Amino acid sequence: MPDPDAATALAFADHDHRRCAAAALAEADRLAAERGLRLTPVRRRALEILLEAHRAMGAYEVLDRLAEAGFGRQPPVAYRALDFLVEQGFAHRIRRLNAFAACLHPAENHSPAFFICRACDHVAEAPGAAVRGALEGVAGSLGFVVERATVEAVGLCPACRAGA
Repeated sequence: MPDPDAATALAFADHDHRRCAAAALAEADRLAAERGLRLTPVRRRALEILLEAHRAMGAYEVLDRLAEAGFGRQPPVAYRALDFLVEQGFAHRIRRLNAFAACLHPAENHSPAFFICRACDHVAEAPGAAVRGALEGVAGSLGFVVERATVEAVGLCPACRAGA
């Protein structure tokens, strides 16, 4: 199982991204087979597209790329594939950007926190258990039960900070 802290560090650092993406795709293949699910050609290609870079992509950008690969240009093609990927934990929805990003450790049950660069749209997924725990603590004191939470922080990545 990959170290989530190492995967987080890769998003904003130079690394062999082909290896990073190949490992995430192999993990998705393994999990789909283990769960008895079918990673259809369109679902697989959508995941490959998301894995091309550590950034979030809108559904229509994914749709355009799927169309280039011969999967059609109807929005449901992309939305169905993306919904499947999110439901299975192979991708995440980044609400701030109305976009999707590949999950680099889909085998883990986790509460991610996303660090989004406002300049280049790169996204780092970090373990968010501590933030989730703090949120649940405050919620509990109010008698509230958290069912779902997404932490999204917007700022500048190291490369964009250096260029600013």
